[in-house]
Amino acid sequence: MAKLNVLVVEDEADIQQLVSYNLIRAGFNVTCADTGEEALERIRIEEIDCVLLDLMLPGMSGLDVCATMRKTESSLAQSIPIIMLTAKGEEEDVVAGFESGADDYITKPFSPKVLVARIKAVIKRAMTAGRSVDDSKKSVITIDGLEIDKGRHEVTLNSNPVQLTTTEFGILVLLAGKPGWVFTRQQIIDAVRGYDFLITPRAIDVQIFGLRQKLGEYSAMIETVRGIGYRYKSTAEEREERS
Repeated sequence: MAKLNVLVVEDEADIQQLVSYNLIRAGFNVTCADTGEEALERIRIEEIDCVLLDLMLPGMSGLDVCATMRKTESSLAQSIPIIMLTAKGEEEDVVAGFESGADDYITKPFSPKVLVARIKAVIKRAMTAGRSVDDSKKSVITIDGLEIDKGRHEVTLNSNPVQLTTTEFGILVLLAGKPGWVFTRQQIIDAVRGYDFLITPRAIDVQIFGLRQKLGEYSAMIETVRGIGYRYKSTAEEREERS
């Protein structure tokens, strides 16, 4: 199996070398870029599996690089997982990173072992999400004990029917369709806007509360990501964290 290729976008030579050394030791191939512009060119010409992106770069900022990747017409660039690796650790910085399209956020100084683990996690999540995108073309989403029939607007949990409102149903389809991915409240609003044009960020919280109640013991699968939004955390992911 070919090694996974990580692009390290960092203008400080010492940090770039430190990160590269630890990733190579962990079995990754590493490509480096000193600027945001160079990073985008590397992504265009090379096969990149994950991007480690500093926020403070000369010229184009890390946030701009992230937003550009997510808006590009290339579906490949859109789907590459991005981890912000930066000294900026204020809550507003973290929120800005996620809203620009980052999949994870790590502040400096960092543990090399944790960094490697987080890279593996986002790459695995991206691969799972890729399969979920293919599955989303089908009418039924099956995950854990849930079966969501998008065509019939029906949900069963361990073969028992669950009665959801149309908005709750839309939220569940969005989250369960990409397990592990964090969706901001605005992304959720955009996804379910067709059901209720008056929905607001506060209303999303209310809908999530109702959805959790109806899922009973499975309510923990709808996980709050503080300051960001929500994600679906599968039982398989929970077992891996406990092991």
